[in-house]
Amino acid sequence: MEQLEFQALKTAKVRVVFDTPEMTTDSGAIILREIENATGIINNVCGAIHDPRHKSYIEHTLKEIVSQRIYQICQGYEDADDCDYFRKDAAFKTAVGKHPGTGKDLASQPTMSRLENYVTAKDLFRIFYALIDNYLNTFPKPPEVITLDVDPSSHHCHGLQQMSLFNAHEDEYCLMPFYVYDGLSGKLITTVIRPGKTPTAHEINALLKRIIPKIKERFPKTRIIFRADSHHSKPEVHSFCDKIGIDFIIGQGPNPVLNRLFANTISQAKLRYANNQRPCRVFASATYQASTWSKPRRIICRVIVNELGVDDVRYIVTSFEDAGAKYLYERVYCGRGNAELYIKDQKIGLNSDRTSCNKATANQFRIFLHAAAYQMMHALRENILKGTSLAGAQFDTIRLKLLKVAAQVQVMKTRITFHLPKHFPLQGIYEKAVRIFTAIRV
Repeated sequence: MEQLEFQALKTAKVRVVFDTPEMTTDSGAIILREIENATGIINNVCGAIHDPRHKSYIEHTLKEIVSQRIYQICQGYEDADDCDYFRKDAAFKTAVGKHPGTGKDLASQPTMSRLENYVTAKDLFRIFYALIDNYLNTFPKPPEVITLDVDPSSHHCHGLQQMSLFNAHEDEYCLMPFYVYDGLSGKLITTVIRPGKTPTAHEINALLKRIIPKIKERFPKTRIIFRADSHHSKPEVHSFCDKIGIDFIIGQGPNPVLNRLFANTISQAKLRYANNQRPCRVFASATYQASTWSKPRRIICRVIVNELGVDDVRYIVTSFEDAGAKYLYERVYCGRGNAELYIKDQKIGLNSDRTSCNKATANQFRIFLHAAAYQMMHALRENILKGTSLAGAQFDTIRLKLLKVAAQVQVMKTRITFHLPKHFPLQGIYEKAVRIFTAIRV
């Protein structure tokens, strides 16, 4: 038995001994199990995957393997290698649905790697729709409006991943998957792998073509708004939004024609600053049609002049004809900035950019697993943490304070008890979770 000697505390020796037989550092995984039982997020993902294995030779069911991987992602263990370290962990076994006292371990890294590589393109399409179903299932009644925030974000590549390209802006070889969120709530809708370059109109339309009908099938009267930055402002995208009956508000890159069109607005902002000597913001709108556009579109212009004399001119193109220019820019369009926070939660909080497989299909499956983990963590924050000190916390903060809790585990045939610290500061949240989940089961 290895003993570690630390610096003594006066005359008392300080020693660490790794000898507690049933101990876990991740007892919060049992809360994630309750989230799954209430939402069925993982079950829906598993239902989309065809399992070709013969039942007589299965040691770990598909649900157990996928659950283990997603729970470990939520707990901060995003690599398949981590499975080897937690195969015997009582908290993960309980969360997955295996009794810790049976002696049967969870899946190993080779099992996880085989899973990642045998998932087919057809499976991935079904998982794509399963994630959308998970999102739609969060609404107790049809919402009046759904705002789709679409934003690509880079995944740097350090190997020979399929679809990786050199991106001059990132100065790296990378993938640049689409992240799609509900802009009003931060709920994840889906994620799609793609090359590390600016999205094309075909890619954007293909994404919308699969998402919009799924939403309209469930909520036919809900108004849908597509919101994105200027990389997504393409005439084919505008026309496609018209065709499928959704509104859009998209950033529009500047050009000399637009600058001339709004020359009076820019001059007005400069004059207002000269008179008041205070930073000012001026808004205006006009109708504009580029040579490649099928029809005229409404353009909103926002001009800022500050004490440095800098003219910051931004444009957006929109299908909204009646709302005021200032309202559309500040209240509607600028809300898409929250997508950066959602991506931060997904990439930093859950390490969703760990796409290190060679095959694009394997990396897409990894992204989907991280997407399901995001949906799990968001459900935890929205349903359990509402009204608590962690109601607005980022995922890594939630994990650190609530889920990464050490516990001694007492395993008996008819009872599994997790002994948490007596003075654990977030005990009330655990009690709230039990009350909510008990009510759901009843």
